Amino acid sequence: MALEAAASVQEFFTDVGLYLFGADVNPEEFVNRFFDSLFPLVYDHLINPGMADSSLEYSECIRVARRDISPFGNIPKRVMGQMGRSLLPSRTFLQALNLGIEVINTTDHLHFSKECSRALLRMRYCPHCQGLTLSKPCMGYCLNVMRGCLAHMAELNPHWHAYIRSLEELSDAMHGTYDLEHVLLNFHLLVNDAVMQAHLDGPKLLEQVNKICGRPIRTPTQSPRCSFDESKEKHGMKISARNEEETLANRRKEFINNLRLHRTFYGILADQLCVNDLAAADGLPCWNGEDIVKSYAQRVVGNGIKTQSGNPEVKVKGTDPVINQIIDKLKHVIQLLQGRSPKPDKWELHMGSGGGMAEQVSGDCDDEDGCGASGSGEVKRTLKVTDWMPDEMNLSDVKQIHQTDGHSTIDTTGSGCTTATESMTFTLMGAVMLLLGFGN
Repeated sequence: MALEAAASVQEFFTDVGLYLFGADVNPEEFVNRFFDSLFPLVYDHLINPGMADSSLEYSECIRVARRDISPFGNIPKRVMGQMGRSLLPSRTFLQALNLGIEVINTTDHLHFSKECSRALLRMRYCPHCQGLTLSKPCMGYCLNVMRGCLAHMAELNPHWHAYIRSLEELSDAMHGTYDLEHVLLNFHLLVNDAVMQAHLDGPKLLEQVNKICGRPIRTPTQSPRCSFDESKEKHGMKISARNEEETLANRRKEFINNLRLHRTFYGILADQLCVNDLAAADGLPCWNGEDIVKSYAQRVVGNGIKTQSGNPEVKVKGTDPVINQIIDKLKHVIQLLQGRSPKPDKWELHMGSGGGMAEQVSGDCDDEDGCGASGSGEVKRTLKVTDWMPDEMNLSDVKQIHQTDGHSTIDTTGSGCTTATESMTFTLMGAVMLLLGFGN
């Protein structure tokens, strides 16, 4: 029977993967479809065995009758509940990771204004014209130039910080039946319970099927009656031992810890470039844009657009539409992740346009759900999955360059920010691949 059910099991897990990718599939429907396809097999092998296989028409009648006679008791509804609780957070988490990759792709190669390009040229190469090839810009001078050039990017900082914090909160909430890995690894136990339920109710189910579909016209076979040893089957299928450190929850925690190191990345990028690579050390002679001096005498401005009005080195005009678009997307996904409460004990789940299943889920869980811990409280969070995904997302191209006519293109990787940017990129990419590969 297990071999005959393999195709249905594969289809079930394929639908789970499609849902995680954001496809318009209905979890309630693919759970029902799985148990619909399972019932004819259980009927032939356990309820009315000892006969040759029934006709396709008769098997189809049994399949359709499953929802009316409920041979598996409340198991399908329990599976639907666990799928509803675990699929939505996982899909939301994956969508948020895709946005994180897009943010890095967009900001990895910047298109600076002409004013910024001139300031960079003056800071980096004008000393060479005077034969000062080993000189470096003064720290204050470097900060003014880089903070002016990266003023628009610095506006991402509070939103990027909130994005990482929201990812962490969602990750912390994904445990027990809110954890897809936990649900899928225990799925076979519920299937086993469903088959056992149908076997125990075999005589009653046989009578119900005969009333709905009639008696099958089949020829006896020589195969012995299929037995169902409850003591053996109760243990379910054998699963190889898993190292606790290899669980998706632990790896997700490790990923969040690594990502947390970069939560202020956009707010301190200009400073890090100057301190770690571009500017001269304190106390050394340095270039101030005109000559070699002991110290920079001009006022040093702060980070962000609002502080740039007094920048003596770079004139910053208006806002950057690309950065504004990224900020809007970050705000959207933060709202998606956070809902109305930062620490929910209840989630109201909506399965999207194709979901068709709405369920208010309590933070309390019982033994049937297989929770490792239970929560309490009356706080409610609403997470609504939309069809939103990052625009033109290409996971294989983490170095995507956005071209803009009429602006100079300066690769920030040439200014020493390659390591931090690529570190964040591969951290996010690794988390996406890990989440998508949970079933392998």
